[in-house]
Order: sequence, then structure tokens, then C-alpha cells
Amino acid sequence: MIKLCYLDLETTGVDERRHGVHQISGIIEIDGRVQQEFDYKVRPNPKAIIDAAALRVTQKSELDLLGYPPMKQVHTEFTRMLGGYVDKFDKKDKFHLVGYNIQGFDSRFLRAWFTQNGDQWGSLNWFYIDSLDVMILASQYLLYRRGEMPSFKLQRVARELGIEVDKERLHDAGYDVHLTRRIYRIVTGIDVEFG
Repeated sequence: MIKLCYLDLETTGVDERRHGVHQISGIIEIDGRVQQEFDYKVRPNPKAIIDAAALRVTQKSELDLLGYPPMKQVHTEFTRMLGGYVDKFDKKDKFHLVGYNIQGFDSRFLRAWFTQNGDQWGSLNWFYIDSLDVMILASQYLLYRRGEMPSFKLQRVARELGIEVDKERLHDAGYDVHLTRRIYRIVTGIDVEFG
């Protein structure tokens, strides 16, 4: 059984040691079938710095973020949801974590977020340590076109692959994770649902 968890985070900056998570969105897929989608708004860690540049990107205000549910509450809901699909005590029953630039960004923030919630083993309980980074997979797929592309951001890669992009919805983790899944399915050759 192949369990994929497509994941995208929105954060208050780019350094997981100084900044916090404010949105966790994803899609649970088992053997090619979507089981569940999730979208958690999260009040950032009270110690987190909230950069104005990050707020501009997500079009949120600091007041918006402070109105979200506390991270401890979201941690409880998130892990309860994950536990519906994975036995955290079984080393062979984990999600493959899938995301765009997940190795360079999201997985670092996710690990830090679990730790900030007092859950030292958090991400290792639910996910294999080796993430599937869609950006790296797309690099191989677009190898011969890469030199002509002005950037390799999520929206640029999606457009290059013929995926329509709604610019107004970019940088919302719930939207970005759908683009990520579409790209993954194209670059891996999985273009139809199983079964």
C-alpha cells in the first residue's frame, strides 16, 4: 500500500529557527486515490518573528495570523487525522511526504513545528525521512527546457507543463498543494487515477 501525503506550508519567514508555520495544507492519497484533503490555519509559535515580506506574499496580516487556532490545538487535530491512516508505532507504515521544494523548505519547518509542540519524534512518527521533492523530479523531467525557463518556481513549472494557474490563489497552501500534486502526476507519468 502506497501512502502519499502531499504537503504545503505557509510560514512567517524563511528560517525555521526564527519563523513559524501559519498554514498546513495537504492531500492524503492511498494507492492513487485521494482519501482526504486538509487545510489547517495555525497561530504561529508565540516566539516566531513575523516578517512583513512573508505577509505580503500570502496577503495576510499579523492580526489574521493571531486569530488562527493555537498551534498546540492544531497539532492535536493534525496528528489525530494522520493517525487515521498510519500506525505511528509501525516503522513500515508511514506516509511518503510529497511537496514542491519540500527538502529545502517545508520538511525543515514541519520538523521544527513538531518540536515546538513538544513532539520530538513527530515527523518521524508519521513520515518516511526521505521526502519526494517534486521540484527535483520536475528538474529531471524539464531538463532540456530548463535553460529557457526564467525561473523554477511552482507556478512557472506548472505553466510549463500546461497547468492553468490562478495567480490570485498562489501562496495559499491549499491551492499550492493541488498544483504540486498535478505536477507530480505529470512528471512521474501518473496521469489518471488508479482503479
